[in-house]
Amino acid sequence: MWTEKITFAFKVLCLLSCIAKVHAQTCEGHCGQKQEICSCHATCVPLQNCCADYRQFCLEISPYSGTMFGGTDFTVLNVTFHHSSKLICRFNREIETDGYVDGDGRGHCISPLLYETGWIPFDISSDGVTYNRHGSWLSVHSGKLDPEFKVTLENATQWQYYGTPGIGGTLRMTWNTSLISADKVKVELWGYRELGEPYSDNWLPEWKYLYTLESDLPNNGKFSFVPKPSKKPFSEWELGSVRVSHSSNSDGKWNVQAVWSEDHALAWHLEESFRQDSNAWALDKCLKWDELERNLPNFLNETIDCPCTLAQARADTGRFHTDYGCDIEKGSVCTYHPGSVHCVRAIQASPKYAAGQQCCYDSTGAQVLTSDSIGGSTPDRGHDWGSPPYKKPPRVPGVSHWLYDVLSFYYCCLWSDNCHYYFTHRPSSDCRTYQAPKAGIAFGDPHFITFDGITYTFNGKGEYYLVLTPDKGLTVQGRTEPVKQENGSLGKATRLSALAMKENASDVIEVRLTDHEDHLQVLRNQEALSFSQQSWLDLKGVFVFSSVPQNVTVMFPTGAGVEVRARGGAMAATVLLPREFHNQTLGLLGRMNDDPADDLVSSDGAVVPSDQSSPELLFKFGAGWAITNETSLFTYDTEHLLNTYYFAPKHDPEFVPAFYVHEDPNDPLYAEMSKICFGPGSWFCKYDTLTSRSLGMGNATHVSFQSHMSIMTDLVPVVSCGWLAPPKNGQKEGTTYLEGAKVKFSCNKGYVLSGSSERTCQMDGQWSGETTHCVSDNVLGIVLGSVFASMALITMIATIAIHNRKQKRTAAQIELKGGL
Repeated sequence: MWTEKITFAFKVLCLLSCIAKVHAQTCEGHCGQKQEICSCHATCVPLQNCCADYRQFCLEISPYSGTMFGGTDFTVLNVTFHHSSKLICRFNREIETDGYVDGDGRGHCISPLLYETGWIPFDISSDGVTYNRHGSWLSVHSGKLDPEFKVTLENATQWQYYGTPGIGGTLRMTWNTSLISADKVKVELWGYRELGEPYSDNWLPEWKYLYTLESDLPNNGKFSFVPKPSKKPFSEWELGSVRVSHSSNSDGKWNVQAVWSEDHALAWHLEESFRQDSNAWALDKCLKWDELERNLPNFLNETIDCPCTLAQARADTGRFHTDYGCDIEKGSVCTYHPGSVHCVRAIQASPKYAAGQQCCYDSTGAQVLTSDSIGGSTPDRGHDWGSPPYKKPPRVPGVSHWLYDVLSFYYCCLWSDNCHYYFTHRPSSDCRTYQAPKAGIAFGDPHFITFDGITYTFNGKGEYYLVLTPDKGLTVQGRTEPVKQENGSLGKATRLSALAMKENASDVIEVRLTDHEDHLQVLRNQEALSFSQQSWLDLKGVFVFSSVPQNVTVMFPTGAGVEVRARGGAMAATVLLPREFHNQTLGLLGRMNDDPADDLVSSDGAVVPSDQSSPELLFKFGAGWAITNETSLFTYDTEHLLNTYYFAPKHDPEFVPAFYVHEDPNDPLYAEMSKICFGPGSWFCKYDTLTSRSLGMGNATHVSFQSHMSIMTDLVPVVSCGWLAPPKNGQKEGTTYLEGAKVKFSCNKGYVLSGSSERTCQMDGQWSGETTHCVSDNVLGIVLGSVFASMALITMIATIAIHNRKQKRTAAQIELKGGL
């Protein structure tokens, strides 16, 4: 306890130094005793995360992210170097690249080729000896990088089917010329493979330069060529990427300014035997892969089960995310899943084998299974997005997945017609064990709907725990501020203005409102993030996705997800938790245990009966969940935030909201308010309209409530009876296996049906009826003939027996008469 008090005292001193704008060295003196350095973002931060100039990341760089393949030229901001300095940039304390100083004295580094994604620490030396400047570089999965920052392979189908029947001709590529500061460039082919025994210590990844396609090419952003069959040893490389770099570089030079294509199957590069008979070549590869898979560990039992419906898959954003290769929002171009309109991938890799899960759905929202269709969803031996520690196969992002899951699909399904081999090892997961998460929301002024469905309003001013899970390590905190009315005055209600969260030792993610059209700002450990180059960020212990400035999704390893939406000048925050959080949650979103009666647990452990609570009592309940400065995850980087939240009570006792509002038909807002505030949840809409004097905010509250109700509908548990096989020598009609679904069976000509011709999925998860079989007409005839023959024989024997019995009876009667 005394340690916490001392640490807090150092933080206060640090803050005072920052505010007073005392020299950074003085600030460092306050915090240094606790191995911390002052950040003038108003907190003390761990020394290992700080830099020589006493800022949290001493080097600001632009851009701060790029492809994991390397070659991005980034500029060091706010530092001037001497023109004679020879910069060396060292990444992960092991990989060095040559930097340079431009004409304006700005330093530049070149990002290296890596086998991992996420934040990579780097150091810079200007003398080749002392590395006294430090920062972090964000390495990004090549598939998640904006197309503007990579080589585009035009007509990708032609590239990846080149050499198969009817596919050939000239291949074309384009790139952004500004990414390479050169008049002349060269185009190279690089290959990827993984060496050693799978799942052993000597299993290692390798990127390697293969050969140059063209040198001294004008840097006009385009190149075309007609590929020739490759010869050994190059033809043995079946996965790779094209790199465009400065022509003055020696062939295959590592870690130079360059732009790369995405990794892809090198059909255009394969040997002559592939072009002569691609089907036979691919079948041979497929059979070898099939043999390999039979000797590798089974990973299927540890992958997460798929959601049962498309609605569930899109709502479960803490555990599943859109597969960028089959996205309904982008036209459903599902190259590898014909018949599907949308696929999702499990966000987290499986615990032991780092495997991935994929789930695909058709236009009806039903899951597509490989047992029914080539377009079905398939699990992955290598998770497409990789998994820490990344550098070890099959955890290398993107390329491990290509080697073990995608190339094999080409061999068995796309370059030959032998999908049954592939689907034997990559069968779709049905959803019989899937459990939907539970959702709670804070929205509007703000109002709360707990995980177990209790609704209430708490609009105190301050910083509070929305979710606290001591055993799971998840913390979600919310900051509220008074609502501004349209006339500029402050209303007697508050809104969510910021959210801060972390899970165990993850990065702290903060999302806060800006003053620009409901835009959201995202901070990682108090530093602003940009989504200009990619919408998906792999961070420490957390993923963040933001495709538009109004929406942010945060995903944690436990499967917890936080959806933040900016609407009408307020934030709506939805927290989704998997069933593993059952009975683990505290805070304003309640105890998640399927029992609404004990949902509202105060910070002292007392249960507040929701059906007996007045607005005043609920206000007192909410105030009890205020955080402290010691536990705060928030950033206080302005004088307003410092004065309002850091040096003030975490719950403002002087702010008293309007607990009740009066609907006056003479109110100028009443008529329009009645049009937008209707149906379930209308009171929330009316309250927000009247307290803010804004129809826009009232409507935003209405939309947030309706959206939450839709999510709750989507997440309703669904019963699945599991896949039903068609009978041998027959067919089935129906590929939906959820409660109420019917599957009909028929037999081929020459066969007759035995068992149930129709089976229904029942509420207990079992199929009605009996197993269906198709029996040959000839077999049936033989069986019936045997039955009839047996019956005739039995009849004959019975007739003889009866006749004999009658004869014996007649003889006995004659004998009896003779004796009398």
